[in-house]
Amino acid sequence: MIGKVVVSAISLILVVGIVIGVVASVHRSTTKTVETPQMKAVTQICQPTNYKETCTEALSSANTTDPKELIKAGILAISDSLSKSLKLSQGLVGEAVSEPRTKLALQDCNTLLKNASDGIEDILTRMAESQLQSIAEHADDFRIWLSSIISYQELCMDGFQHNGDIKSTVQNSTDYGNKLTDNVLTILAAISNILQDFGLQFNPPKNSRRLLGADGYPTWLTAGHRKLMAGAGPAPNAVVAQDGSGQFKSISAAINSYRPGSSARFVVHVKAGTYNEQILVPKTHSNVFMYGDGPDKTIITGKKSFASGVNTFNTAPFVVEGPGFICKNMGFQNTAGPSGHQACSIRVNSDMSVFHNCKFDGYQDTLLYQAGRQYYGNCVITGTVDFLFGYGAAVIQNSQIIVRKPNKGQKNTVTADGRKEKGQNTGLVIHNCKIIPEPQLVPERLTVKTYLGRPWKQFSTTVVMQTELGDLIQPEGWMPWDGNLFLNTIFYAEYANTGAGANTANRVKWKTLHFLNPVEAQRFTVGTFLPGSGQWIKTAGVPFLLGFR
Repeated sequence: MIGKVVVSAISLILVVGIVIGVVASVHRSTTKTVETPQMKAVTQICQPTNYKETCTEALSSANTTDPKELIKAGILAISDSLSKSLKLSQGLVGEAVSEPRTKLALQDCNTLLKNASDGIEDILTRMAESQLQSIAEHADDFRIWLSSIISYQELCMDGFQHNGDIKSTVQNSTDYGNKLTDNVLTILAAISNILQDFGLQFNPPKNSRRLLGADGYPTWLTAGHRKLMAGAGPAPNAVVAQDGSGQFKSISAAINSYRPGSSARFVVHVKAGTYNEQILVPKTHSNVFMYGDGPDKTIITGKKSFASGVNTFNTAPFVVEGPGFICKNMGFQNTAGPSGHQACSIRVNSDMSVFHNCKFDGYQDTLLYQAGRQYYGNCVITGTVDFLFGYGAAVIQNSQIIVRKPNKGQKNTVTADGRKEKGQNTGLVIHNCKIIPEPQLVPERLTVKTYLGRPWKQFSTTVVMQTELGDLIQPEGWMPWDGNLFLNTIFYAEYANTGAGANTANRVKWKTLHFLNPVEAQRFTVGTFLPGSGQWIKTAGVPFLLGFR
């Protein structure tokens, strides 16, 4: 009897519970979640991003439906992340006392993350001064500047030689910053569609860029500046000569005579000589035009290398960070040799920079195109391992790329692009060049393996087109970095190449290696790949191809 009563009581409880559950379920089914206008706007603007959850979290606190303010909120989130990463890096230096390489990497990170923070503040200033229509018109420019923020963070991480707790801690922080940055990059890439979704009209003007005059130069240039670009320019602001015939005996002294704040181009003539000095054109020194007496006569040299205890970031004898830098008729070299390992001859962190008739000599990591838009025309570049590498948007055109003899047992790889995130508009294009061996390599060019490149980062982007490839290029063409690492996400491509090394029949069978048709290849011409290049390269007064030859 007692058992039956207990069972009945339990049954009653279960019935009541079921009834309550059904009532609650019915109540919930009749209650709709109301999305606020602000969250609806966040959902719309985050739609094209690659890290939607991160995007939503970053923008959800912005009490606005204005797309410009939402984009600004995304950039402010990047700024906050960079500040935290910098503080973290600074705090970890004391923990790396027993690890000299790690300490060096952290010190470089402090510099790089500070530069990134300064860069993001510049972007915020530009955005504050621009209407939404103007931001949309110049979205490619903003994307280049934002891509530079990722390059700073990646260069920071690439300074660590070994994996460990310190590296992992910094990596977690910078990875988050990169995700935030990639989200804003993809929003800007889709800005036209986003504005339509917001019910806003986007009418790009017929001429959103400033016009060229009848002489082919931009209308805003002064008469003196036009003469300079045409090759008949005024007297230089500074002359460097080791024999004392100029105002300065060192290039650094001439650079230091620059007066920041001037809108005029600062012209430096470096007379023939070999200059063994550590030179920096800082970011405050914009529009510097430096020219020599020839790439084999005016030479900047150094021998710092990774093997000698210097991190790659600091090995170049010449570093340029000021935007709008133009260089003609000069040579840059690092003489550390193949046993020096990473040893740059130049590091370029200058947006809208132009190098013409210059020579870059090294072995591993010769030319570092760190960030920004860069153009190299009629140049000679030599090296062995990854000797064209970086994180920016660079085009090498009408140039000779000379592969040197490496150490015994080494393989040659011409390129190693460092594009980290899908939303970046960066990468490397080699157009209308020749890739050939140096005389010392010729006898062994078929046994020393040489490849067009290898995928250094997840979205590594490299295109070789209308270029003569010597028979030193392996039939496979491209080399993996580490097994299948990144082979599903990179973008490698070839178009209309010639020469014995251009036969694609036995190329690697990666789905990410593309053989382009003319329409597809158009994306990688100078005029398309380097935003605004029709103007800023034109102002340098150098021959170049906007499209195909």
